[in-house]
Formats: sequence, structure tokens, C-alpha cells
Amino acid sequence: MTEIRMIDISGKDIVLREAIAEGFIKLKKDTIEKITKREIEKGDVIATAKVAGILAAKKTHELLPMCHPIPLEYINVEIEIENDGLKVVSTVRAHYRTGVEMEALTATSIALLTIWDMVKKYEKDEEGQYPLTEISKIRVVSKIKSYG
Repeated sequence: MTEIRMIDISGKDIVLREAIAEGFIKLKKDTIEKITKREIEKGDVIATAKVAGILAAKKTHELLPMCHPIPLEYINVEIEIENDGLKVVSTVRAHYRTGVEMEALTATSIALLTIWDMVKKYEKDEEGQYPLTEISKIRVVSKIKSYG
């Protein structure tokens, strides 16, 4: 039987860790305009997605079974409106023994899913499908480990 366990990080030094992750959601131009004008029925899409991303980063260890609970010191979720969708960029920092890239990826992913949830009414076609809507390009942009 395969042993299932978290990695032992007790021997690692506590240092500043930072990770930045980003992702993109493609949306209809009409939907983007509704977001900009705050006409989305469910509320302020950008503010809600930011809060959802921050909350998600703090709960990463509850969602991903092999992630350590990390005392996060900084979480920032930025959302940029672009021509064909919204870009989410999440930054996470902590002084700890392991990196925070999973927390940054989780923040980005949940912020993107929150956007989709809030605008899905406007993205559906006549058959109730989402022919244009797409989440893509989720990646770690930067990972830093600083001893100074």
C-alpha cells in the first residue's frame, strides 16, 4: 500500500515566501460592459471576486489535502478589465517553511470561478450553453524565497 502523508517541512528555515499567480476569463463584450457599469444582478463582480479569492487563499489547506496550513501575512487579488475578458492576478506572502504558490493559484482560480458564477446569466446562448466563456492561462508568474 502506498503511504499517504504530508511532506515533513520541520527542518526547513522560516523565510519570506511570495507567489504571484494569474488567470483569465473570456467574456462577451456586453457582459464586460455590464460589469464596468455595475449592472450585474448578483452585485459588484470585481469586489466579490476579490473577497472570494482572499478567502480561498486562506482555505487552501482545507481544499488541497497535501498542503500545509500556512499563516498568510498578505493576500492581494487584482482584477483588470481587458477587451475580451478579465485578468486576475493574486499575490500571497508569508514567512514560513514552504512556498505559497498553491495559495496564489487557489485565490486566482476561485476569483475566476466567482466571476463566472456572477455573470453566467449573461454569458449563456439560446440553448443555455457557454460558447464563448472560458477560463484559461492560470499559472504561477513568480515565486520568491527571500532570506533577507
